[in-house]
Amino acid sequence: MSAGAQGPERGFSFPGEFELTAMGPTAAGLERRVPAWLLDAGVETVGGVLRVRASSGGRFVAVTVCVRAASRADLEAAHAALRAHPEVKWTL
Repeated sequence: MSAGAQGPERGFSFPGEFELTAMGPTAAGLERRVPAWLLDAGVETVGGVLRVRASSGGRFVAVTVCVRAASRADLEAAHAALRAHPEVKWTL
């Protein structure tokens, strides 16, 4: 594959550690629930990496965790595990 070719792994190097952010309402308690949901889904998290940031209006919160993924499919599974919960409005 040439350096300019675009493939499914472009921009990512697997296996690796990736930050994943879930956003939703502040009242949903995502700072406690996101890590638990990932563990329940069998997604390996990197201990001690948890950042929480409230929106300027305080209605929403973004919770960032670090996960280990062996492949793009593992990373997509982590996103899907979070999106399965109605409290999660977006993932990055």
